[in-house]
Amino acid sequence: MKDKIFGVLQRIGRSFMLPIAVLPVAGLLLGLGSSFTNATMIETYNLGAILGEGTILHGLLTIMSRVGSAIFDNLPLIFAVGVAIGMAKKEKEVAALSSMIAFFVMHTAINAMLQLSGQVDAAGVVAEDVLEGTIASMCGIPTLQMGVFGGIIVGIGVAALHNRFYKIQMPNALSFFGGSRFVPIISTIVYLFVGIAMYFVWPLVQDGIYALGGLVTGTGYIGTLIFGLIKRALIPFGLHHVFYMPFWQTAVGGTMEVAGQLVQGGQNIFFAQLADPTVTHFSADATRYFSGEFIFMIFGLPGAALAMYRTAKPEKRKQAGGLLLSAALASMFTGITEPIEFSFLFVAPMLFGVQVILAGSCYMVAHILNIAVGLTFSGGFIDLLLFGILQGNAKTSWILIIPCGIIYFLLYYFIFTFLIKKFNLKTPGREDDDTETKLYTKADYKAKKSGGEQEGTLAAFDEKSAAITLGLGGKDNISDVDCCATRLRITVKDSEKVRDDILKSTGSRGIVKKGQGVQVIYGPQVAVIKSNLEDFLDSPASDQVSEDSLFGAQSPEPAQSPGEESKEISDEKAALILTAPLKGTAMALEDVGDGVFSEKMLGDGMAIEPDEGKLYAPADGQITMVFDTKHAIGMTAEGGVELLLHMGIDTVQLNGQYFDVKVKDGDKVKQGDLLAVFDMEAIKGAGYRMVTPVIITNTDDYSEIKLLAEGAVTKDDPVLSVK
Repeated sequence: MKDKIFGVLQRIGRSFMLPIAVLPVAGLLLGLGSSFTNATMIETYNLGAILGEGTILHGLLTIMSRVGSAIFDNLPLIFAVGVAIGMAKKEKEVAALSSMIAFFVMHTAINAMLQLSGQVDAAGVVAEDVLEGTIASMCGIPTLQMGVFGGIIVGIGVAALHNRFYKIQMPNALSFFGGSRFVPIISTIVYLFVGIAMYFVWPLVQDGIYALGGLVTGTGYIGTLIFGLIKRALIPFGLHHVFYMPFWQTAVGGTMEVAGQLVQGGQNIFFAQLADPTVTHFSADATRYFSGEFIFMIFGLPGAALAMYRTAKPEKRKQAGGLLLSAALASMFTGITEPIEFSFLFVAPMLFGVQVILAGSCYMVAHILNIAVGLTFSGGFIDLLLFGILQGNAKTSWILIIPCGIIYFLLYYFIFTFLIKKFNLKTPGREDDDTETKLYTKADYKAKKSGGEQEGTLAAFDEKSAAITLGLGGKDNISDVDCCATRLRITVKDSEKVRDDILKSTGSRGIVKKGQGVQVIYGPQVAVIKSNLEDFLDSPASDQVSEDSLFGAQSPEPAQSPGEESKEISDEKAALILTAPLKGTAMALEDVGDGVFSEKMLGDGMAIEPDEGKLYAPADGQITMVFDTKHAIGMTAEGGVELLLHMGIDTVQLNGQYFDVKVKDGDKVKQGDLLAVFDMEAIKGAGYRMVTPVIITNTDDYSEIKLLAEGAVTKDDPVLSVK
């Protein structure tokens, strides 16, 4: 259980990195925009002619500042989408869309509860008796102030739903909504109730957050030291993001009123103050969670790198020097410390212990000295320039970083030199003669910790996906995998390598080849088949697929269709008569001129070349599927006859343009009811044929399907008999 929780926390920490990655560019825009539109700075350096109000540069910089602010203002939504992408195992784009939908659903549900309780009116005005700061606007929706926590709740929850349901198989009547299409549906339903629950639960959580934040801030400099020690100590486990993010982005890190708005979280407070020209000195209480990083990242760790270089063996010093110099520069300019820190951890854990203590104390020292320099991602020189030097010493006290840095440079250098020599630690350049000189990474550390065992095991062998892979010419022959409502759509490099016999053995109803495009017809369950195939192609097993391993000495046999088993069908059962769903010219399927329909791969039936753009119900029944591209409608007629009404050939590529469907899933219809209207001339003008097949998709359930009419028909004329 402990290992499972640890693994989940690691994944959560990694998932934070995607939304965090946007912070540097947002901070850059906000930092430059705010710095060079600051009236005091413009006046001090006599830059009014270039940067004063009304100049082109001033306008551009103002836009940059507002764009940066917009990203910080909408971080909860960004985290919701980013965490869902990071936590989703496959089909991450579906998780992203679902999380965005769930985010709006949750906050809209909370807003509705606030209105019902009288805390917010219909115009979004907060009642006077509501505690200030507990309600805020999120993407224009007045809702509870959940901050980034709200986004994380959505991201983690939707990812869990996605990983649980993205391969779900639905009954045939609802199969279009199976697989990944089910994820946004279930996310909407779940987060409607989550929003209602949050209305009752979140105020209690808020009280706990404020209490925790008060505990940290109430312990003053000692609290800052403890924060720094814990954050650096968590680096090897990849859990530091989980730990520090609440302090940066939520009320755990404190609250402050800036420019008339209550702001939560240390990083958010800094950037709010950065955009407020009335602020005289940024809050060191808010920046206590990161200002100290500039001391050890720009000065301290380079001192450690110099110590390792000076203690390296003479014959390896040049090689070690190049590696350590690049690692030191990465730490100094970008704040990326992994190359140096993990070399401590890998070869000499005691050095990492020293790093934790020294780095942790830097946070406290910066707090004591009232240093208030913000950052976006990590404490390198670039962020120091933007959010310290350019903002002026009066606002940030950045100049104090230099003497502190010199002291820490010397501490790192002498302590590391002493320990390396005293205990003969194998830092870069001091390895045994037969050992390569290199810097280590987190992967090296994990490998050592696990005793060299590789993480994970091979995925279970999926025979159907393996057969599809082999039938498509092997993994190397597949360049793209996609699907529509019924067909697996594959782009291959060489269509000559495609084996129809193997593909048919997987249950395919037919194969269509057009150049490098291959369409394998499976029916409504194709979305799940696609997901399984993508998983298989990502696994090592896909590299070892062969005909011998799958079929042995026997040739592949076509799979039996669901309807091929013996049935006893009463001849006395009355036939269902289907009427023409359009006015036009009726024809047999063989005359359609499209391989899929003409060869009855989806089932038997007939087709009509329409004279007008109106589609009617050919029988009484229920609508079971309206395709999202609006070009086709599925329905079940009385007696269980499953129908597919496909308006035009290849019109799926229009993505719904020129089609107006009048019904929705679950609607009961009568014969002759209007189902859809389409612009026939516009569709033809776009290069598509409008011949409309009427397919009985469960053909195998019936003993006889007979065409009753050819030539001119109207919507009331009988065209098919199903017995």
